[in-house]
Amino acid sequence: MDSASRAELGAFLRSRRARIRPADVGLPHGPRRRVPGLRRDEVAQLAGASVDYYNELERGAGPQPSEQMLAALARALRLTADERDYLYHLADRPVPAPGGAASHVHPGMLDLLARLTSTPAQVITDLHVTLVQNPPAVALLGDQSGLRGARASFVHRWFTEPDARGLYPEADHEAQSRAFVADLRAAAARRDAGDPEARSMIGFLLGASSEFAALWAEHEVAFRRDDRKRINHPALGLIEVNCLTLFSEDGRQRLLWFTPAVGTDSAGLLDLLAVIGTQDVTGQR
Repeated sequence: MDSASRAELGAFLRSRRARIRPADVGLPHGPRRRVPGLRRDEVAQLAGASVDYYNELERGAGPQPSEQMLAALARALRLTADERDYLYHLADRPVPAPGGAASHVHPGMLDLLARLTSTPAQVITDLHVTLVQNPPAVALLGDQSGLRGARASFVHRWFTEPDARGLYPEADHEAQSRAFVADLRAAAARRDAGDPEARSMIGFLLGASSEFAALWAEHEVAFRRDDRKRINHPALGLIEVNCLTLFSEDGRQRLLWFTPAVGTDSAGLLDLLAVIGTQDVTGQR
């Protein structure tokens, strides 16, 4: 990045920050606010960056931001797809291919996620790559923001990494496997026939997992629109929840949120998540 690009990047970040109200991203307005939009420390908090680092970016200084940081900033600032692409251009980074962990998330989904403050919720792709989680979802399911490549997909991990199955009781594994395969077939059919991301995942799993290959041969097709799940939490034990799904217009992204199952003690257990905090259950969902 040259100095002109750094200066333009800083100016662009300031302009986008100024247009967002705290309520737009689930933050309290608070007293004595001196700026109409977000403060720098609030953007840093939303993007998971240090305040000093973000201050340097707005000043047109500091290191070139990574693709992961740019994705986090785009989400924090509720950028449109065009604005997100421009941000990557200014930072001299390639725009990520759709479907990966750095994929653009529609601002409308982020707005809904920000309003689900006490309910575990997250946005995933149709190939089960987690894009963004709210704090209760991290507490329930583990922080998945560091996963990259093929491992970013929970379906990939489910059929290739035995530890990933610890989220569900063993008695539920067969049903989960069947549901994942049927959902993946439906998602692949909704994409273009030659979609490289879906074809690559399916081809790999057919060779890597005999279980996946056997289920794939059954040709079951069904999107996962809602589920009743039993989740093994490392501190709270078994939590029974309803998992509800809101699909994006093109079907490529889904907002999942988890509510306590009626007739169980899960409501109290979900309330305890705020006390327990996050757990190291990476690889699970």
